[in-house]
Amino acid sequence: MNKLPVRISGLAITLSLFQLGSTTLFLLGGTAKQDAWISMSIGAVSGLLLLLLYLVIYNLDAKKDLFELFRKYFGKIMGSVIALAFVAYFTYEASRNLRDLGELTVMTLLDRTPLFFTLLVAIIVIANSVRYGPRVFFIICTTLMPVLVLAYGLLLLFISITGNVHLEFLLPVLENGIGPVLSAAIPELVSFPFGQTVLFLVFFPFVPKSRHMNKTILYAYCITALILIVLNQLVILILGPGIAANSTYPLLQVVQIIQLTKVLERTDALFTLVLFLGLGIKITCFYLGAVIGLYRITSVDIRIWVIPLGTVILLLSLMSKDYTEFIWIGLHFTVTKVFPLFQIALPILLISVMLLRKNKRKEG
Repeated sequence: MNKLPVRISGLAITLSLFQLGSTTLFLLGGTAKQDAWISMSIGAVSGLLLLLLYLVIYNLDAKKDLFELFRKYFGKIMGSVIALAFVAYFTYEASRNLRDLGELTVMTLLDRTPLFFTLLVAIIVIANSVRYGPRVFFIICTTLMPVLVLAYGLLLLFISITGNVHLEFLLPVLENGIGPVLSAAIPELVSFPFGQTVLFLVFFPFVPKSRHMNKTILYAYCITALILIVLNQLVILILGPGIAANSTYPLLQVVQIIQLTKVLERTDALFTLVLFLGLGIKITCFYLGAVIGLYRITSVDIRIWVIPLGTVILLLSLMSKDYTEFIWIGLHFTVTKVFPLFQIALPILLISVMLLRKNKRKEG
């Protein structure tokens, strides 16, 4: 594996693009209706607390990544079992994003192309990026950052000049009280997308330790979270809370409305390509995290694991018979019941053991 250091800016940019990833595809906090922005804010603050937890873990032992930490503090056997569980979690996350990419492709661009062929081509391209390791991938993300910033900036510009924003959809605030807002935020929005930053415990050690590390990562997180809240609420302000909540890809529907106003032809096709980039980055992050985990557990080079793991990701993405079942499993089971175990419970357990070990060493 490439041992050359990664720049802090590259890591922060990758974190931002990772958070954008597939998040803009869906309406988040839709059950809170016009109060989705409050649910998103609660989820973002909760995710910020989790990110602070991950940074504390990193600073306690900056030379070890997530897998090495569990093997060091829980013993080789138990630590390897937990590390393997994280590999499975990252692999499953990669498969879900791959299926999202395939469904988006079939729905918008290649409606006559078999889903399997689309997924196969995508995983081959992504696997080729993974085999070069994290440093090259972070450089790729840095290169793509201006493209995505320009694309989302143009989207906001087109929305503002077409006059399709209806501010009345913001009212009434807290129509049904705080209950629906909290239930929409916790645990769903904490788990997706904000809690997924647990993956970066794998990548933090690739950056030389610096006093600017924590500040840069937190700035990147906060700016990206704010962008997500704005984009999510814009969908509601344009489509209305009812239509937005029932749309498969609400932001893409918003882009199609821009096309109908003749501002720019085929903006939906162009923006779909931007979504492809975001999904590809997110898949690559999880894929890369999983192969690094297998490397830490077995000491077998990550390039050896790329093809077998890519095959597993492809097969997992095809397990659901249709997209409705795929979405239901994701939103009503894994996001709320499984993911919090990896994003909250195990990191808290890890830091507890690390602090206990640290106190014992001081006493000794």
